[in-house]
Amino acid sequence: MSRRRTRLATPLVRRNGELVPTGWDEALRRAASGLEAVRDEHGGAAFGLFSCSKATNETNFLAQKFARVVMGSSNIDSCNRT
Repeated sequence: MSRRRTRLATPLVRRNGELVPTGWDEALRRAASGLEAVRDEHGGAAFGLFSCSKATNETNFLAQKFARVVMGSSNIDSCNRT
């Protein structure tokens, strides 16, 4: 018997220990508040970003800008060794 995997169409958040569907606004708000909490509690050095060397220069520029300016982190790497 094979299982057919399906792609999620709605974001999920954990409420009372269970994953429940939610809207994109709440999901993004929770993700942002989680990143903010880590930065505020542990500092920017607690955050690291790994970016793909196969992405566009513009995408990698935005990723490093987010890490440096928003998160206050210099922990940025790309997989340019592959």
